[in-house]
Amino acid sequence: MKSETNASSSWKNLIYTVLILLVVVLALSFPAAFVEIGGFPLKKLIIPLLQIIMLGMGTTMSISDFDQVTKTPKAVIIGVICHFIIMPALGFTLANVFSFPPEIAAGVVLIGCSPSGLASNVMCFIAKANVPLSITVTSISTLLAPFVTPALMKLLAGQLIEIDFLKMVVEIMQIIILPVALGLVLNRVFRKSAVMLNRVMPLISMGGIVLIVGIITAAGRESLLTVGWTLALCVLIHNLCGFLLGYWSGRIFGLDEQSCRTVSIEVGLQNGGLASGIALQMGKVATVGLAPALFGPIMNMTGSLLATYWSQRPPKEVAVSEPVVTPERKAV
Repeated sequence: MKSETNASSSWKNLIYTVLILLVVVLALSFPAAFVEIGGFPLKKLIIPLLQIIMLGMGTTMSISDFDQVTKTPKAVIIGVICHFIIMPALGFTLANVFSFPPEIAAGVVLIGCSPSGLASNVMCFIAKANVPLSITVTSISTLLAPFVTPALMKLLAGQLIEIDFLKMVVEIMQIIILPVALGLVLNRVFRKSAVMLNRVMPLISMGGIVLIVGIITAAGRESLLTVGWTLALCVLIHNLCGFLLGYWSGRIFGLDEQSCRTVSIEVGLQNGGLASGIALQMGKVATVGLAPALFGPIMNMTGSLLATYWSQRPPKEVAVSEPVVTPERKAV
């Protein structure tokens, strides 16, 4: 049963990655189809799609998700702090090393300042990592994002583009806090229906992120064709260094192998959808939004490979009889 679940998660993630790559190719080849339909600009769909995804996340959250804070507070604190230190620092460093135009560079910083990616829980499950810890770190980093992300952007990207701190706080709260809070209420009131939502929302989330990537790729086609390969290399280095530094940070602080794998994945995977939404709210989706659009397909490919590698090497600390915790609530 366990191997079947692992295989199902692997195939689901592979299909998701292939769909994103396909939509990127289509958006670059036929950008008009992703810009507007019948005079309606498709970029207006980005924020509502993100809110639906966050609503789905909220319907699958509960207070029990945060039990890990009391059980292993050290691992949770290390996971969250490493995420919001390593990735922003890497983003800032790479943006300066590659000497991108200011708005493109700001996008690299932005993806580094975003919370954990929604695919991290499934990746941790496949990698035989600590899934409850992954769920907790993802949830906490997401809830902290309305305050931490604007502060980091002001500090690290303020010299590149104008950052309105309070405006960004409000906008991220509208994208994250309100939908998640509503989802929590729905989960509390309609528990049986929430179980069905857990099965449907991952598919809706997949479709939403794929469409968002297509819209941003089409909007930023000219800039992407100019700096595309260089930006893709930058994003790849950002992602891989996140995995590497996250893992060894866990080792340095004495975490067990499962928790080290979890911190690695939580640090390396970013919420590109949220970063894209922020770029749209800033009115710079065609420039600032490019690095987030590229980060999605790249992190899913590298994350899948890493998770598959670890899945074939069970941590020595894991007992054979240990129950399996499946990450039903976040599939993308």
